[in-house]
Amino acid sequence: MSKVVVVILNWNGREMLRKFLPTVYQYSREEAEVWVADNRSTDCSMEMLEEQFPQVKTLLLDQNYGFAGGYNRALSQIEADYYVLLNSDVEVPHHWLTPMLELMERRPDVAACQPKLLSYYDHDVFEYAGAAGGFLDRYGYPFCRGRVFSTVERDNDQYDTVDDLLWATGACLMIRSKDFHDVGGFDDRFFAHNEEIDLCWRLRQRGRRIVCVPDSEVYHVGGGTLPQGNPRKTFLNFRNNLTMLYKNLPDDELRPVMRMRWFLDYLAAFETLILNRNVGDFKAIFKARHAFRKWKHDFDKDREEIARTRSESSVPERRPYSILWKYYLQGKKTFTEMEK
Repeated sequence: MSKVVVVILNWNGREMLRKFLPTVYQYSREEAEVWVADNRSTDCSMEMLEEQFPQVKTLLLDQNYGFAGGYNRALSQIEADYYVLLNSDVEVPHHWLTPMLELMERRPDVAACQPKLLSYYDHDVFEYAGAAGGFLDRYGYPFCRGRVFSTVERDNDQYDTVDDLLWATGACLMIRSKDFHDVGGFDDRFFAHNEEIDLCWRLRQRGRRIVCVPDSEVYHVGGGTLPQGNPRKTFLNFRNNLTMLYKNLPDDELRPVMRMRWFLDYLAAFETLILNRNVGDFKAIFKARHAFRKWKHDFDKDREEIARTRSESSVPERRPYSILWKYYLQGKKTFTEMEK
């Protein structure tokens, strides 16, 4: 069994693989096996890998299971002490794995970690999808050291400490295989979006730690904020975020938080329609709330299991304040300002 495997989940990402896989393999092979798990691509990705990267191990899934289901099925077939989940659009430098692996070997209480996630286009700027590690506010809105809503900071070493997080980015996530499987992996039902936050929150409630290791850094192409005209992403983000809250919130917080989210979600929908004239996202938010109401009781057993295995009644990395209030009304745009 390997100590470390780097697993890239691919779906029609042939050109990204062609561009970034060479350095991933070159700078990982001394410490890890490199795998590509394919979600039944239709762009000849696997044929390209067979021809140009025969040294990389591959695993072909029988359909597109999304990020959550794809990784669950792939990792159930790969044995290692540590998994590194890596997006196909990430460039890695020399020795990118070493600091994370050394910390995980040294700190058995840490279940998962991430590097600093910087922009591929400007290595001095954090990347939206995870920056220097993630948190949640009182109402379930995710934010990062280095990125709050659409404000992305320059990396001036202001977050160069190994700090506890609520969640580590799925763009580059190192996790102990035992921890991943002990909590059941990702929630397949999410398909994509918020699944890594849900996974890490479940681990935190069991007393396991999530950290950022800033001595390691990678460069992510990413997508920034949700692109205009992509209601599917908006739908998944809202539906899955509400579902994650329903699963993980303690009983005494569930009703007040979900009431406030009802108000905030419909406010966001009408703001999207009136100010941005985005009918697609407006409809997507309504559909997401309807889908959540329709399926939320499918997660009642999950709530019971999380409550049963919870060893920490409150997780400090889920902050007690509202970032909407601080960001829009108090003008606090960065993580450091939020924390004051």
